[in-house]
Amino acid sequence: MQLATMDIIKVFGDNLKKYRTAMGISQEAFADKCGMHRTYISAIECYRRSISLENIQRIADALGIETYKLFLEEKVDD
Repeated sequence: MQLATMDIIKVFGDNLKKYRTAMGISQEAFADKCGMHRTYISAIECYRRSISLENIQRIADALGIETYKLFLEEKVDD
C-alpha cells in the first residue's frame, strides 16, 4: 500500500516531533543543531512543509537516528 502525500508528511512531522521531544530539545535548539531555521522545523512538525532529501538526512543526523525511522508509521492496536 502506498502512502498518500499528506500521510507521509504527517508521519514525518510526527516522528520528528517525537524524537526531538524525546531528546528534550526545543524547536529552536534543534534547528540550530541541524543548521535550519526554527520556523522551518515548526512547519515540518505542523505538516505545512515538504522537505528535501538533503534536509531529511540532516534532521536524521541531528537526531542521531537512521533516516528510515522518520518514515515509520506508528501502528495503533485496536
